[in-house]
Amino acid sequence: MTKRILSALIGAPLLLVLTWLGGWYLALLVVGLALLGLREFLDIGQKAGIVRNSKFIELFCLLWLAVFLSKHTQWLLPLGMVWFILIFGGYALFYPRMSFAEASYAFLAILYPVTLFAYLYYLRELPQGLYWCFFIFFLVWITDTGAFFVGNSLGKRKLAPKVSPNKSIEGSVGGLLAALIFGFIYWFITKGGTLPAILLLSLIASAVSQIGDLFESALKRAAGVKDSGTLIPGHGGILDRFDSFLFALPVVYFALILGMVG
Repeated sequence: MTKRILSALIGAPLLLVLTWLGGWYLALLVVGLALLGLREFLDIGQKAGIVRNSKFIELFCLLWLAVFLSKHTQWLLPLGMVWFILIFGGYALFYPRMSFAEASYAFLAILYPVTLFAYLYYLRELPQGLYWCFFIFFLVWITDTGAFFVGNSLGKRKLAPKVSPNKSIEGSVGGLLAALIFGFIYWFITKGGTLPAILLLSLIASAVSQIGDLFESALKRAAGVKDSGTLIPGHGGILDRFDSFLFALPVVYFALILGMVG
């Protein structure tokens, strides 16, 4: 528990400061997190018996991140299409030596976690992006806290017993309610957007963040591992700490891009 608290006291302020600084500071942080998360994702795949050779995947993801750093973002989607053709073309050519599960996992590598981490930078670059980045950070932390305390005190019905036996439906609802309260406080302080839109976004982002947590837990279950890594003392790996954020980031980003916040 001491290691967990110390890691949080160091990691959370560092994340907030680098996000506040933005620019190259945040871009390099995103690349570092994406590469570490990718390594954990591929390790999980190898332990699950899905990934056999990860070098080609890592090289292509490095290329994608290099283009991301160069800010030639118009090339990122075409690169994604090239990756799709390479992976599933390889599946067609090398079947049955390459399984559909192996091809799908390799294709997913460039989306989760590489592309999803990049949305932290993209969100920060939007008008008032700093506030929205902090909105996501605190929303996810508060969702986790609400789910933990409500689940511990009232939890009876399991949410996904095969994936995460300690999570309950009551805890999940507690996390959603905590997110709604936070959304109201955020709107009251910033007056950004309309109250109904902020509350709806808070609810959706909270629900999606919980799905992200369960998704990463399912990956670990398939591989028979407790944590995605050991980088963060008391917390596990990068994916263990950012699984919820990775799913919530694009939700908030596109809500803003599409003008759904008001």
